[in-house]
Amino acid sequence: MPTSLRLIFVTVTTSLLLSACGTSLHQAPVEDRNPQPPKSAAPAPAAASSAPAVAEAKPLPGIENAGKPGYYTVKPGDALIRIALDNGQTWRDVAKWNNLDNPNRIEVGQVLRILPPGVDASAVTAKPIASAAKVETRPLEAKPPGASASAASQPAPTAAPAKESPKEATTDDDNLAWGWPVTHPVTAGFDEQRNKGLDFAGKPGDPVLAVADGRVVYAGSGLRGYGNLVIIKHNNTYLTAYAHNRAMLVEQDQVVRKGQRIAEMGSTESDTVKLHFEVRKLGKPVDPAKLLPSR
Repeated sequence: MPTSLRLIFVTVTTSLLLSACGTSLHQAPVEDRNPQPPKSAAPAPAAASSAPAVAEAKPLPGIENAGKPGYYTVKPGDALIRIALDNGQTWRDVAKWNNLDNPNRIEVGQVLRILPPGVDASAVTAKPIASAAKVETRPLEAKPPGASASAASQPAPTAAPAKESPKEATTDDDNLAWGWPVTHPVTAGFDEQRNKGLDFAGKPGDPVLAVADGRVVYAGSGLRGYGNLVIIKHNNTYLTAYAHNRAMLVEQDQVVRKGQRIAEMGSTESDTVKLHFEVRKLGKPVDPAKLLPSR
């Protein structure tokens, strides 16, 4: 091969090799044959075409009677036993008059009937406290077998049914023979604001006595601040309460007699052993010293 031809061949070959090397170092960008749309935040789910309507608030039971005589509007912290006690009724009667399936569940703002159906609230007025010298014993009829507690303690309506006890139907409810709940002296007197009854000091286990004939309408510890509490309904007007007991010796619905031992003194929900004794007249606390006989 002539020298000139050989130089041309070498030159061309070297140029091709350099061209190939240049191609491998500077590749063209890869083309995506199936382009994907750019990623972005997932779209928010479409709002429901018909969002469920907000349920209308259910009216509170008895709200139509709010403010009427003979009705009570439940406040925060209320309990049925307290409402009944403050209005001179038994909790069972109040539960019955208001069709309460669960007496432990009442709602703030709920309106409760606190007088028997058919009773004119405007006609229910407190009578003057009778003098202790004029009282006489009037036993409460024993509960007949099978009779319910509410039927036994329910005040008589205007037209008393045949089954109503004549003793319960009477309106002369001040004729009670009162006695003292304990033999100990009074350590704290009645004060309408600070002490709604009388306090008596004593020793654990000292007897607590029923102050008059009646029927036990509550025996338990469900009323805050009273500890083990016994409440006796004596008639349509008077209730008595015995608080802070160590032990309760009677049961709900039990008929008791004046002077009967119903509890033992204690210090439940109290910092000292004592009996706290209250008299409620149509639900209002009254001074027991004005009713109890002189010693």
